[in-house]
Amino acid sequence: MFRYCLCVCSLFFLSAFDASARGQTDSTNNLVIIGGDFNYPPYEFIDKEGNPAGYGTELTKEIAAVMGINIEIRLGKWSDMREAIENGEIDVLQGIAYSAERAKLYDFSPHYAIVNQSVFARDDQPTSINSIEDLQGKEVIVQKHGIMHDLILEQDIKINLFTVDTHADALRLLASGQHDYAVVANLPGLYVGQEFALSNIKPVGQTFAAQRYGFGVKKGNEDLLAKFSEGLAILKNTGRQQEIYDKWFAALERSQYPWKKVGQTTAIVSLLLLISLGGIGVWNRMLKKEVNRRAEELKQQQKQLLQADKMASLGVLVSGVAHEINNPCSLVSMNISILKGVLRDSEGVYEAHYQQHGDFNLGGIPYSRMREKIPYMLEDIATGAQRIRRIVDDLRDFARQGPLDLSEQVDLNLVAEVSIRLVDNTIKQSTFAFSTELNKALPTFLGNKQKIEQVVINLIVNACQALNNPQQGIKVFSYVNEVRGMVCLEVQDQGRGIEAGDLSKLNDPFFTTKRDQGGMGLGLSVSSGIVQEHGGTLEYESVLGLGTRAILSLPIHVRGEAI
Repeated sequence: MFRYCLCVCSLFFLSAFDASARGQTDSTNNLVIIGGDFNYPPYEFIDKEGNPAGYGTELTKEIAAVMGINIEIRLGKWSDMREAIENGEIDVLQGIAYSAERAKLYDFSPHYAIVNQSVFARDDQPTSINSIEDLQGKEVIVQKHGIMHDLILEQDIKINLFTVDTHADALRLLASGQHDYAVVANLPGLYVGQEFALSNIKPVGQTFAAQRYGFGVKKGNEDLLAKFSEGLAILKNTGRQQEIYDKWFAALERSQYPWKKVGQTTAIVSLLLLISLGGIGVWNRMLKKEVNRRAEELKQQQKQLLQADKMASLGVLVSGVAHEINNPCSLVSMNISILKGVLRDSEGVYEAHYQQHGDFNLGGIPYSRMREKIPYMLEDIATGAQRIRRIVDDLRDFARQGPLDLSEQVDLNLVAEVSIRLVDNTIKQSTFAFSTELNKALPTFLGNKQKIEQVVINLIVNACQALNNPQQGIKVFSYVNEVRGMVCLEVQDQGRGIEAGDLSKLNDPFFTTKRDQGGMGLGLSVSSGIVQEHGGTLEYESVLGLGTRAILSLPIHVRGEAI
């Protein structure tokens, strides 16, 4: 404290001496206007009592006291503050991020903080953002004239920018379901998200390096900036800056759970438990193995009984549900065709009225917007009806009773070629790298060609849906497994893969890893039933993050066998 007071007094006398020597008026007689953002916590903001607060605000006040500067702090919209310093209405921005372009307009003090910028997204957009190019073509919310607004404009990338006054406005707008992403400072963004309980948004990546954050003045006002830089250096050297930093930031660090200490305690307790239980564990191991073996036998028997009962019950249930759904679905499909004709016939009347009388409401929405949306809305309804019909067909297949007619000699290669043609559009939309390798000497099998086509289509569509981007590939190839006496078709994808614990559930009815994409979990269950009736197997191998192999195996038809 003695060193701090001595330093302050010395600087005060030196400043007074220097000012009198140059014939200038004492700085305490001149009012310096300080500008800043009114909603940028924890750096600067208006508190509940209506007063300027925050880490940067408190630094400003301390520097003014040390340097003997008479100040007035004005916090407002950031775009207004940028305009005010350009017009000479304020003298200093107490918090501004540095960039090379901004350095052409402003002079900057040494930074007192490092600010990271984050891309925030809603939970329904889990994609991570690794570079600014990932935002191309997206709707992005930024603070007007903020550093991210400036930097994105400098990049000249095709991003649809939407500007707001504050970071809070950006995150609230995103959380309400509007636009795709918000790019804001990480710490203010987290503060705002916590304050307003915006639980459906989260940071998904960073696009720019961290920025230096400090005081800024209009180009040419070096004398004033030098005082703030000098005052900041004094606060740093005396430890006062660290005290202010701890006030605003250390509380966050202290509030984090002490995992390290918990881990150490847990390790000690675990070690003691291991020592005490070691002897007991060795004695119990052999007994446990025997108990587990017998329990597993009982469990498998119980599973088989439960599965048989479940399948019988589900068969009765879904056959009735399929019939009830199909009737209104047919009505929807028929009415959609009529409505499309009505729209075509009425477009001219609507457009003429629009040209003569201007915009008008149609269904509560301006016609200027509805004329483009109605065809897409009708098409979405038609697509939805078709999807319902496909689900009904799956339900019917699932509930089907009685054996299939398996008297047809089937070429698995021809089945694969037909299936690929039927889903050609899906393949083209999903991947640029689709290939086939079909063994021309493939023997036939006895079965139902149409039903095996259904199985292969399900496998190819699942592979397409597993891809993360079109660069990832899919390969379909056939071969003979002479050891097993099987003809085989494999569908390999380079997609996201499947959790090891889920592989055994893939053939279970209504199990799906794509519930959020509308998956019903019937495709593979139905396919498994078809393959089993053919005396074959449907197996899966997968590595998470690398891809999945689906192997369809069917018994070879030996010439001379009864058909």
